[in-house]
Amino acid sequence: MKKYIIKGLAFTMLTLGFACSDDFLDVPPHGEMLPPDYFSKDENVPVELVNAIYNKMLGWGQHSFSWLGVSSITSDNADKGSDPGDTGNDKKQLDDWTFNADAISFEELWENNYGGIARANQALNIIPDMTVEENLKKRLEGESRFLRAYFYWNLVRMFGGVPKIDKVPDPSNEEDVINGRTRATAEEIYDLIISDLKVAYEALPVAYSSDADLGRATKGAAATFLAKVYLYQKNFSEVKRLTDEVMGFGYDLVDDYATIWREVGENSIESIFEVQARGITPFKGIEGYAVSQMVRNQLGWGFNTPSQSLADVYESGDVRREATIIFPGETMWDGLQIISNPPNPMYNEKAYFSKTHETFEGDWETNKNLRIFRFAEVLLMKAEAENELNNPEAALKALNRVRKRAKLGDIEEEGKDALRLIIWKERRVELAFEHDRTFDLRRQGRAGEVMRAHGKNYVDGKHDLFPIPQRQIELSGGLLTQNPMY
Repeated sequence: MKKYIIKGLAFTMLTLGFACSDDFLDVPPHGEMLPPDYFSKDENVPVELVNAIYNKMLGWGQHSFSWLGVSSITSDNADKGSDPGDTGNDKKQLDDWTFNADAISFEELWENNYGGIARANQALNIIPDMTVEENLKKRLEGESRFLRAYFYWNLVRMFGGVPKIDKVPDPSNEEDVINGRTRATAEEIYDLIISDLKVAYEALPVAYSSDADLGRATKGAAATFLAKVYLYQKNFSEVKRLTDEVMGFGYDLVDDYATIWREVGENSIESIFEVQARGITPFKGIEGYAVSQMVRNQLGWGFNTPSQSLADVYESGDVRREATIIFPGETMWDGLQIISNPPNPMYNEKAYFSKTHETFEGDWETNKNLRIFRFAEVLLMKAEAENELNNPEAALKALNRVRKRAKLGDIEEEGKDALRLIIWKERRVELAFEHDRTFDLRRQGRAGEVMRAHGKNYVDGKHDLFPIPQRQIELSGGLLTQNPMY
């Protein structure tokens, strides 16, 4: 499958307002106002301002090692992996839930998500005043808001309330400075996310007419994202409404679950939003995402490995088990023989890349998209919402559609509480290693119970949120407050 480039301006240029040209060293004198048409001289600049936000999603600090640790290794689906004797920065502490506010992963994710927010705020500050065709301007603003919502979504699920920075701050304005150093409530951050996604939904198209726009946020992506936000808020009527709408946009399940994470499965009929793994040098893909997880002593570092708990939870005959887990000695779909004695008993197959049957340009930035939203999750969100709204027939219909693709039999009529647990289990096996499990357990209110049963040191009331990075508290002069018990 052909890939398309999403390129971006350097963040420094965005921050300082430099034009992208050969005479970039001719910096305007300090204090001089830029001409009104400064950013409109090149018709590509409005698009590249937004492309720079997408580009942020490819960095090592955004979706790679730290994100693997916080969103996956912390869960009961995964173990740290790597060499058993390697404590691996803070990844062993994340696995054991013995981390503190100095853990590098929290700091890195804080900085990178706020870096994405800064780029979105820059675009939203500049584009409205640019000479741009109105429909394009509206769409670009919608994309910027969608992406800003995504970065805040990561932050609020990790830390709860965080500083709400929804415009380009003025460093000479004391109110802006204080605002950037103090926490808004989680409810205020969720309100911003919902507001941004509603604007994005109205502004974005159902599909794009040009292949060059492949990978941009769509109306379906905004509706799916908004449904998931409402799921966390237990607003099940809105989850039902939005998932019903997305189901009318033409998405469907692909026939073969295993192909979803291969090159041939990228941007498929099941895909709703993916981080595109091609960009200008050096950003060909998400830095280190695949190699950090691949078979140690053969293909990579071997972090974020499937747990025995996950391997055991699949029903007999569930094709998702083999599509999710690499076992020692097995022959991969492209003919590669996995070594028989790696240091870990299992590896994450959803991160596997083929050097022979897919486009391969090096281990570090592989040609591998990251799936964020896909249609199977829409069906599972609908199933959960319908069950909570006392519509078991509709819940079972959506649930069994997912199970049929997995080669499993239908779930028959169940009581509401029993069906809820079945749907949650289905989410676990369908979405394994898609960076959702820890957050899912928290919003379900059973993280402590499940994690402790898995041998993790989860403390209720403390670990329901991750700690605000200590360095950020220090940079704020103590204005940022810490989460309880850290």
